[in-house]
Amino acid sequence: MELSHRFRIWAFTILLIFQSVYGFYLPGSYPHKYAVGNELWVKVNSLTSIDTEIPFSYYSLPFCEPPNGIKDSAENLGELLMGDRIENSPYRFKMHTNESEIFLCKSGPLDADRLNLLKKRIDEMYQVNLILDNLPAIRYTKKEGFLLRWTGYPVGIKVKDVYYVFNHLKFKVLVHKYEEPNVARVMGTGDGAEVIPTVAKTDSDVPGWIIVGFEVIPCSFMHKADAVKNLNMYDKYPTAIKCDPTTVAMAVDDKKPIVFSYEVEFEESDIKWPSRWDAYLKMEGSKVHWFSILNSLMVITFLAGIVLVIFLRTVRRDLTRYEELDKEAQAQMNEELSGWKLVVGDVFRAPDHPALLCIMVGDGVQILGMAVVTILFAALGFMSPASRGTLITGMLFFYMILGIAAGYVAVRLWRTIGCGDKTGWVSVSWKVSCFFPGIAFLILTTLNFLLWGSHSTGAIPFSLFVILILLWFCISVPLTLIGGYLGAKAPHIEFPVRTNQIPREIPAQKYPSWLLVLGAGTLPFGTLFIELFFIMSSIWMGRVYYVFGFLFIVLILLVVVCAEVSLVLTYMHLCVEDWKWWWKSFFASGSVAIYIFLYSINYLVFDLKSLSGPVSATLYLGYSLFMVIAIMLATGTVGFLSSFWFVHYLFSSVKLD
Repeated sequence: MELSHRFRIWAFTILLIFQSVYGFYLPGSYPHKYAVGNELWVKVNSLTSIDTEIPFSYYSLPFCEPPNGIKDSAENLGELLMGDRIENSPYRFKMHTNESEIFLCKSGPLDADRLNLLKKRIDEMYQVNLILDNLPAIRYTKKEGFLLRWTGYPVGIKVKDVYYVFNHLKFKVLVHKYEEPNVARVMGTGDGAEVIPTVAKTDSDVPGWIIVGFEVIPCSFMHKADAVKNLNMYDKYPTAIKCDPTTVAMAVDDKKPIVFSYEVEFEESDIKWPSRWDAYLKMEGSKVHWFSILNSLMVITFLAGIVLVIFLRTVRRDLTRYEELDKEAQAQMNEELSGWKLVVGDVFRAPDHPALLCIMVGDGVQILGMAVVTILFAALGFMSPASRGTLITGMLFFYMILGIAAGYVAVRLWRTIGCGDKTGWVSVSWKVSCFFPGIAFLILTTLNFLLWGSHSTGAIPFSLFVILILLWFCISVPLTLIGGYLGAKAPHIEFPVRTNQIPREIPAQKYPSWLLVLGAGTLPFGTLFIELFFIMSSIWMGRVYYVFGFLFIVLILLVVVCAEVSLVLTYMHLCVEDWKWWWKSFFASGSVAIYIFLYSINYLVFDLKSLSGPVSATLYLGYSLFMVIAIMLATGTVGFLSSFWFVHYLFSSVKLD
């Protein structure tokens, strides 16, 4: 009965993982109903470019401003950290009302500074990002028979040394007839509609529409300056405007103004509200993701075979043979020990810099826990793309909460190395709470000065810096100290063998041990490098990444590979009488970070060829360094903890004097 219950749990877990492989999201709120003729206002986000990776404010360029002034939208912590600055715009629609030739505004004559800035932004391929009803504007282009999707549209284009600006926008808004919602239908649970009552019909007689798509086609159109002299915003342009995206006409020039206009078309669509993000979340190349997982499974199987050989054929054989001998024969065998049995008196000798090891393992537990929980929540649909910044906000929240686990693991390991001595646990806890956050703060502050110098919206505001420091010292540090206190109260792990007073000399090795340690990182890297490409493309190329189910599977496989690699390497070191395994087990799996950093440089050179300027390259390398330090701590912790368990199990299985 118990076996059947366990089987059901495992079957449900596997089904859940495979169902969430492609990632999905829970809508999280009810659709907004608009009546015919209701006003719709478009919002604008920061200008972005894959050429520089430095975002700028929309109104830093000579675009039309809203009639009631520029107002910021409320933003969460994650949005601010990502450099999003959402503001209102003058683009106004009326629900289900097609309009054309709408005059927006005429900018003032471009002086030399504004003209040069506009040309610079066009050269750097900056994109304008518009938002309607929380949906980003999407643009479709055809290239070699393929339909490409882009979010936003370019500021302008350069043709034969002449700069053209896209000053006329053709919008298409996809709408779906409003259906009286119930919780079951919105959440996609089907038959629950019979159980959960629908919302009371207050204004159901009024026909309503919901927005399920937002598309834009940018055009460059030469307006007649004389024709707009007496026009006000939203007046109709006196002549027809033909929007042809394949031709350009509005060249920017010194002392000449730019006239902006737009048109909007509403189209009824079969897309339902919960599916309106599907156009953004379509991720091509699912076969590549499966290939990545298959590749990881092959590496795991190979390493698992080696581990099995170590356990069954080598370790078990030695232990069984030893236990079958009588006492006299055991004493004689102890004199003829070889391999890992020779280091019995030194294998648990305290490593160099034990406090630093404990601190790094504690921080690694915190980072790994944050990654697992965040990716799991995202795979299960709780990190909706409609809620911008929730992923970053969730990561910060889980990181702070898991400070308890970091303090507990670090202090308990500290006490284990010190054979139960509690002295210094407060210092260890404090250093755990400051080590990785301190490195992150140093890197981000340095990069922030570069962004401030560039007047970018990606720069973290001073007020947000204060909030982050308060979160660090008022939540994260106390929670880590609480975890340290619990670790000090918990019993330490007792070593199964005594440590000799005089350390044993390590024999000269044929090859330097650090060479094996560095080489070991290639196996974990092999399990994730394919998925790494998609993640890097999402961060730096502006593509949407939402296959968190794949990412969760790859993360689990990475943890397994790191544990196996470190375990095998630790056994190899013990067999050649090298008892200094503590740090080597950490860096055997942690060395994957070196290969990830090298891959980041390769990605910069070959995939981000257009990245311009030393500031952009410094930002890229700075964020990459921050990422690989976090990965090193997380993967190194997995390797160390698995090796610690293995060594403890190995030497507790047999009594050697």
